Amino acid sequence: MPTSALDLPTGPGPHPAIVGLHPADDASRDHYLFRHLAKVLPPRGIAVARFDRRGDDVPFDDQTADVLDVIAELRRRPDIDASRIGLWGFSQGAWIAPLVASRTDVAFLVLVASVGVTPAAQMLYGTAKHVCAAGFGDGAADRVIAARRAVDEYRRGRASLADAQRAIDAIKGEPFFAHAYLPADAGALGSWPDMDFDPAPVFAKVTVPVLLFYGEDDEWQPIDDSVAAWRRAAERAGNRDVTVVRLPGTGHAPTRGRRADIAAIDPVYERELAAWLMRTTHST
Repeated sequence: MPTSALDLPTGPGPHPAIVGLHPADDASRDHYLFRHLAKVLPPRGIAVARFDRRGDDVPFDDQTADVLDVIAELRRRPDIDASRIGLWGFSQGAWIAPLVASRTDVAFLVLVASVGVTPAAQMLYGTAKHVCAAGFGDGAADRVIAARRAVDEYRRGRASLADAQRAIDAIKGEPFFAHAYLPADAGALGSWPDMDFDPAPVFAKVTVPVLLFYGEDDEWQPIDDSVAAWRRAAERAGNRDVTVVRLPGTGHAPTRGRRADIAAIDPVYERELAAWLMRTTHST
């Protein structure tokens, strides 16, 4: 059972609740976007559940199981309305939330930077974009993509460790190697069981209200492809309650200046989040 914290509104309840799901790079219940939820939602009558993920590189099935445990614990509480428990997920957490929704009843989803392509495809896109943003150009980006594709084939079991090392060696002396997000030693590569996880069929199983936040430009994912994946999935599911909000001046996170700081959270994000949740939790 994950170690968790629950930020409750005042009053007896039972209250609607939202569970925060983590990005890949932060397993803490105290992620700044979780703390923001805990600041703005309980005064509006919505409880916020936060928990510490097991660690890094946790398989999606294990993460899903842990979230199901958190939901089960919330449902046992008399101060929580079991019919009004929803999920909030950021980045990797926005893959986990639909997986959970496909396996149990939840009332709603709020997803920030929900990626509509596989993790492997996302990393190809994101690393190439980071290389170009650092000023190295398309040629360097192409070399990073080629190296990552070769490494990915090794991690799929379709190529040898020597093949992966040769691909890394071809670029590890270059100044753009830091943006490839690869180790210098292929032997240090961990397992990646979810690299080819296709989110589209999971999105198509979601029939509850969904609020999607995307930045103006995202340094880690192709926004238009992700929105299109959700549009197709909503049509397949017959889900007419999927709302997409684009946040001008933001990137992967809903903050200004690409800062990982609660003080930098975009006011449009906060306003739209609170208004949508108030409407949704009062109608579910």
